[in-house]
Amino acid sequence: MAKTPAAKPAVKKEAAKAKKSPATPISVPAKVAGPKKVHVHYLTRVEGHGNIVVDVEADGRVSTCRWEVPEAPRFFEAMLIGRDYKDVHHIVSRICGICAIGHQLASLQATEDALNINVSEQTHILRRLALHAENLQSHLLHIAYLVLPDLMGVDSILPLATTHKDAVLKFIAARRVSNEFSRLICGRTTHPQRMTPGGFTMFPTTEQLETLRGMLTDALSNLDFAVDFFSGIMDKFPKFERPTEYIGLVSPSEYAMYWGEIGSSTDERRPVRQYRNITREYMIPTSTAKWTKNQGESYMVGALARFNLNAEHLLPKAAAAAKKLGLKKGCTNPYLITIAQLVECVHTVEDSLQLTDELLARGIRDEAPAKASIAAGRGAGAVEVPRGILFHAYEYDEHGRIFQADCVIPTNQNHGNIQKDLDALVPLLSGLSEKEMELRLSMLVRAYDPCISCSTHFIDARGLDDQKPSMVQFNYKK
Repeated sequence: MAKTPAAKPAVKKEAAKAKKSPATPISVPAKVAGPKKVHVHYLTRVEGHGNIVVDVEADGRVSTCRWEVPEAPRFFEAMLIGRDYKDVHHIVSRICGICAIGHQLASLQATEDALNINVSEQTHILRRLALHAENLQSHLLHIAYLVLPDLMGVDSILPLATTHKDAVLKFIAARRVSNEFSRLICGRTTHPQRMTPGGFTMFPTTEQLETLRGMLTDALSNLDFAVDFFSGIMDKFPKFERPTEYIGLVSPSEYAMYWGEIGSSTDERRPVRQYRNITREYMIPTSTAKWTKNQGESYMVGALARFNLNAEHLLPKAAAAAKKLGLKKGCTNPYLITIAQLVECVHTVEDSLQLTDELLARGIRDEAPAKASIAAGRGAGAVEVPRGILFHAYEYDEHGRIFQADCVIPTNQNHGNIQKDLDALVPLLSGLSEKEMELRLSMLVRAYDPCISCSTHFIDARGLDDQKPSMVQFNYKK
C-alpha cells in the first residue's frame, strides 16, 4: 500500500531514534576470563516455563548446554476420551489461550475427516479468516511486546512508550484490529464460540464484514510503518546461521496456512494423515514435553519455516516487505523468525481483504452445519498456527465418541531445534560476559515464540511396570 506523504517523516523519526538505542552485539569481543554460568529459571517474555542452563569452563570449554521444560504435564488427550464429537473442539481450544482458534480448526478438520463431513465453501472461507485473525494477533504480540524490547535495549515495551511513542501506538492499533477481527468472525477474541463440526452456528453480517474491510485496510498502513521501522534496525538482530530442516504445510497454489500437504526442505511431501512419519516424537529426561525429529536431529516449524517453503506464494505487498527487510528464501538465521512473522502479518491482511471481498460479493448465507455420518472412523487435521504446523488426530467409535486422541504441538516440534541452535551458538559466545551471553541466548529462544505450556503432553511411566519408559497413550472403547 502506498504511503501518504505524512507517514514518511514519522518513519524516519522513529528509525533515527531506534538507531540511537544500544545495538545487540553481533561480534564476539576478546575473551572474558574465568568460568561462566548462565542459569535462566524461568525465561521471561515467553509463554510457560523454560530454563536455559549453560556452563562454560575457564578454558572456554562448554561443559553444559541445556534447554529444559520443567512445566507440569497437561493431559488434554486424556480429557477427550469418551467425549462426543460435538464437544471436542471446545475442549481442545483450552490447550492454549493464544492459539485457541488454531486448535479448534485442527480439531474440526480431524473430526470431519473421521466422520466424513464435507463443509461448504463459505465455511472454508470463514475458517481461513479465523486463522488469519489469530496469526495476526499472536505475531503482533510477539514482534512488538516480546522481541522489540531486546532490540531496543530495554526490559519491556513500557519504556518505548516514552522514547518511541508513535511506533508503539501504531503497533497497538494494529493489534487492536486483530482482536476485533477475531471477535467479528468467531464471536470473541479467544476460545471461539461459533465454529462447529460441519460449519458455523452464527455468521458475521454484511455490515460487520464491511467494517472489517475498513479496519484491515487501515492495518495495512500501520504494517507498512512497521516494515519501514524494522528495516532500519535490522543490524540489531544477531548474526547467526545454522541450517536445519524446515517443515510446514505446502500447496502448489498458495502460501499454505489452513490446508495442504506436509512439506519439508529435505524430505518428500506427505498427506496430513502421515504426520507421524514426520514428527517421530520421543522423550528426553529434562523435558515434560515430547521432542521430534525427521531427516536430521531436529527440524524447525513456524514463520521462518513457512517462508522458506512457500515464499514464492506471498502476495505482492508481503513479497515487497520481505525484499525491503532483506529476508530471502533459504534464510538460516533463527533470530529472523520475527522478521518472517512481520512479513506474514502483511500477507495475512492482504489475503484477508481478498477473502472478505469474496464473501461480500457472494453474500453471507445463513446455512446449517453439514451433518456427520456417525460411524467408527479416524481422521487427522493440520493447520499453521503462529508457532508452526499443528496436528490433531482422533479415532471415534460407532457412537461418535473419541477413544483415541493425539495432539502434536508446534513448540514440541521446535524444542529439539532450540537445543541444537543453543549447542551451536554457545561456543561462539564463550568470550562474552555472563550478562551478554544470557541476553543473546534468551533472545534466541524468544525468537521461536515458544508456547511451552501447550507442549507438555506426556508422562513418563517409569516405575509403573517393568517395561522401558514410554509415552503413555490413553484409550477407551466399550
